[in-house]
Amino acid sequence: MFVPYICYIWDEFKPMERPQVENRIAEALKTYPKGSVLFVDDFIDYGNSESVKKALLRLKEKEILVRLAHGIYMYPKVDKELGVLFPSTEEIAKAIARRDKARILPTGVQALNKLGLSTQVPMKVVYLTDGAARTVKIGKRLITFKKTSPKNLLVKGEISGLAIQALKTIGQNRADGKTIEKFQAILKNEKKENIIHDAKLSPVWVNKILMQVIE
Repeated sequence: MFVPYICYIWDEFKPMERPQVENRIAEALKTYPKGSVLFVDDFIDYGNSESVKKALLRLKEKEILVRLAHGIYMYPKVDKELGVLFPSTEEIAKAIARRDKARILPTGVQALNKLGLSTQVPMKVVYLTDGAARTVKIGKRLITFKKTSPKNLLVKGEISGLAIQALKTIGQNRADGKTIEKFQAILKNEKKENIIHDAKLSPVWVNKILMQVIE
């Protein structure tokens, strides 16, 4: 008789746990700014992983949360005219990096865009990372985290770090005089000590372009 009694108590407990986890998460959401990108791990103190996942899905069904991708949600910010305001690709990438306690660095068109050298808003972006390599699909957007050597993430300057990646994207053979002039004008907004430090981490031809700024 003892074993059935334990099973009965457990069966009674499980359905009670669900609304409790959901209610606790719903209450906790009120402390987050609207537009926040959220993960299962943000609410793991309120129940086991499976309970939290189910609670988040129910909150999504109630339109309290918006599901961006598997395991990634948003506490929506709504504009009266535009509707739900979705986070940028960069905001999502940074949120994932914070969760994973990883460093990231934009590459390709994303780096060019951030420097103001391209008006193209890429649907597929690649970030170098010291975290896990993965690809996350957010609607029609793809965010790829590419594992890289620690050296590539040791840059100190945001502008110089982006410039290195942007120049690599353009390539040595396509970096003509006008292109180099644009980069050097942008790099004048970077601290000299950062340029000196970061130039040492770049290919020889990129190093030369960066160092010309401070000569």
